[in-house]
Amino acid sequence: MALHFPDNCRYADSHETVRGEGELMRIGLSAFAVEQLGDIVFVELPKVGAAIRAGEGFGSVESVKAVEDLLAPVSGVVEARNEAVLASPEELQNDPYGEGWLLLVRPSDPGEADALMDAAAYGAKVQA
Repeated sequence: MALHFPDNCRYADSHETVRGEGELMRIGLSAFAVEQLGDIVFVELPKVGAAIRAGEGFGSVESVKAVEDLLAPVSGVVEARNEAVLASPEELQNDPYGEGWLLLVRPSDPGEADALMDAAAYGAKVQA
């Protein structure tokens, strides 16, 4: 499968993605990270209303190979979490940039996302 990195996302070193949606930001995991993890069997996410801080853990993804901490690409308050991914973790593998999103966050500083990598820089990093 050829990996793709949508231009409308920003990418963290730790492989989380963020995409602006009006006043909110949708957080997910890159296709590269999902591919590296393999078969995902469990996802842990914070509750709606929880505060997350950029660079700090906010949950985890467990695969048959490993458990990986999720690090927040931006700071803010969780407005929604993807209950479908919690119920069926394979959704994350099937469509990481669409139905496999993780959180919808109201950012405390929308400019934080500007410090993350664009698609070209992230693609170069993971395909090097």
